[in-house]
Amino acid sequence: MATRIRPSSKRCTVIGGSGFLGRHLVERLVDRGYTVNVFDIRQAYELPGVTFYQGDLCDKLALVMALKEVSIVFHCASPAPGSDDGALFQRVNIDGTRTVIQACHEAGVQKLILTSSASVVFEGTDIKNGKEDLPYAKKPIDYYTETKIKQEKLVLEACSKEKGFLTVAIRPHGIFGPRDPQLVPILVDTARRGKMKFIIGDGSNLVDFTYVENVVHGHILAAEHLKADSPLCGQAYHITNDEPVRFWDFMSQILVGLGYSAPRYHLPYALVYGIALLLWFISLILRPLIQFKPTFSPMRVALAGTHHYYSCARAKQDMGYRPLVPLQEAVVRTVESYPHLRNGE
Repeated sequence: MATRIRPSSKRCTVIGGSGFLGRHLVERLVDRGYTVNVFDIRQAYELPGVTFYQGDLCDKLALVMALKEVSIVFHCASPAPGSDDGALFQRVNIDGTRTVIQACHEAGVQKLILTSSASVVFEGTDIKNGKEDLPYAKKPIDYYTETKIKQEKLVLEACSKEKGFLTVAIRPHGIFGPRDPQLVPILVDTARRGKMKFIIGDGSNLVDFTYVENVVHGHILAAEHLKADSPLCGQAYHITNDEPVRFWDFMSQILVGLGYSAPRYHLPYALVYGIALLLWFISLILRPLIQFKPTFSPMRVALAGTHHYYSCARAKQDMGYRPLVPLQEAVVRTVESYPHLRNGE
């Protein structure tokens, strides 16, 4: 009987490696001496020493090809939050993750690190210094959150020391940084349309925003500390900048840094949330006839008007996590990376 070759601990595959977080992760892994495969629906760039595999997440045969002789898999693929395409979230986050787990078993992968989300415990109400033992949201605020909960459960329940397959979930919150296709471009687009004049609520709510390099650092620490005798097995970990900031102060720093006016006028949170709910309901009714998408969804209003920040104590204790880039430096780096979005450009 042939002896199975044990994959090198420095060989990994990044699923979703063409995305915002995925690409930053790939670049950092290469810097640290890893041999990296990327599996994604598209190839967005080229990098020396990185092998790209294009394919559908639900295509197990294609996935197995990208996982051969690999010991670690980082699963970063997910549709962006904010979409109302429930079928897409189901296909990628749930069906696709089942396929990833099956492919890992077939290819002999030893470790699976999932990019989850702190939103899996968020129901639209205040969370202050939330720990990982908070219950999953019983009423998820959108399809993204609903499917990320199911996805995280699938991955953590698949952890098996007996089978030599170890899993861990990283829960970042409010990822931002250079090449971010969501937060900064959407913020600037909203400002250019004259819709960033209002602060929802009294503006005192604290929120975690996490620089992409710190999220990447958390993923790599998790991979390197995930062993059969470690507390990481089958657990979730919050990864943030560990510097809660007023939501509207953060947004204002980005806007002002790019030459736009900061929001000044206050609107009552309950009023805006109620209007968002009404518009969301109307959009559901009208969907068969016309495509109507409100600027502010209930989810966005909740994220903008409530406290939601999380403790990194477990990550500090179990894998020595510390943010590499402080928040203010991260904001400066991010603003400088978007010269084309400056006011007047």
